[in-house]
Amino acid sequence: MTLTWGVVGLVLFGALLHASWNALVKSSTDKAMDTALIHLIGSLLAVPAVMVMGWPPAAAWPYILASTVIHIGYYIALTGAYKHGDLGLTYPLMRGTAPLLVALSATFTVGESLSPIAWAGVLGVSCGVLTLGLSRHAMESPRAVRFALTNAVIIAIYTVVDAIGARLSGNALQYVVTLFVLDGWPFALIVLAQRRGAVWPYAQKRWPLAMGGALASFGSYGIALWAMTRAPVATVAALRETSVLFAALLGSWFLKEAFTLRRAIGTAVIVCGVMALRLG
Repeated sequence: MTLTWGVVGLVLFGALLHASWNALVKSSTDKAMDTALIHLIGSLLAVPAVMVMGWPPAAAWPYILASTVIHIGYYIALTGAYKHGDLGLTYPLMRGTAPLLVALSATFTVGESLSPIAWAGVLGVSCGVLTLGLSRHAMESPRAVRFALTNAVIIAIYTVVDAIGARLSGNALQYVVTLFVLDGWPFALIVLAQRRGAVWPYAQKRWPLAMGGALASFGSYGIALWAMTRAPVATVAALRETSVLFAALLGSWFLKEAFTLRRAIGTAVIVCGVMALRLG
């Protein structure tokens, strides 16, 4: 498995899509509701796709079901992080730490080892995350940091689970559409039970944006899983996290978040580490 320039370009586009729907959630007045709405719409959009493509083989189903459960924790931690902290802080912590964990576990989980250059990339990602995580701003948002780092662990777990499942399925797109059919419902039902009467008015107002977020989420993860069937998991996971740069820019441009020197340095170091992982 090798990382070609074609795969690189698609993963970078997927990273932009991922940062975009996360910025949408961060910009909302009800982050849990938007997260639920985006992924519920994603589930509905995936139904005709799975009817055309069919269900994946039996070997992939334990991973699909495990990922569905793991994603509930992901959505809870995601909304918690965005509730208590800026996109430019929480997103790099979540997305920058996860590839480090994937790389450290790759030998045991998917039988892949890293080269010295790739390990230099791991160190770069770690240093970048440390720069962001130890900033004064982060110390003023300890709950945001806790949610973000917890979610980094969850992201690393579902990344490995889905990478193995997609490879076993033999068809990454078939795997991801099936996952999306199931994935959006558990967290959405939890949120709907809590909000009750407020759901329909909110959905009527936000569904066009949520539709865009659902398409971005679907495209981003579909590209990532497809790439992981053609290149090493740790490398793709790391390259995908160039989305931290897109998120920092989106947070600065559209959400009017301060892009401090420390944040710029931390983001740049994470991106450099990610690039080293790719080259490795």
